Amino acid sequence: MDAHTRKVYVPMTETGFYILLCLREPNHGYGIVQKVKELTDGEIVLAPGTMYGSLSKMEKDGIIQFVKEEEKRKLYVITDLGWEVLKLEFHRIDRLYRNMKEII
Repeated sequence: MDAHTRKVYVPMTETGFYILLCLREPNHGYGIVQKVKELTDGEIVLAPGTMYGSLSKMEKDGIIQFVKEEEKRKLYVITDLGWEVLKLEFHRIDRLYRNMKEII
């Protein structure tokens, strides 16, 4: 992972985190919005502009890749680089959680 990718994606925004989490299997923008809403009990609702802007940037940066088009919807999936970024974020969140538990 190059310095640019690390600087841009670590730490991740909630939007970026949930997009990558939802792209462990092929999915499209609307499917991601629905899955994030489900995972967060409706607390996070991704706006279309945010979603599609993020997908475009992540694809350009090699974090996700276009798989195919189905019923006029583009399906994307996380790349190996995307997995590296997501694993770094998992470790960061785990560290935050452990530190919080130690203090509380």
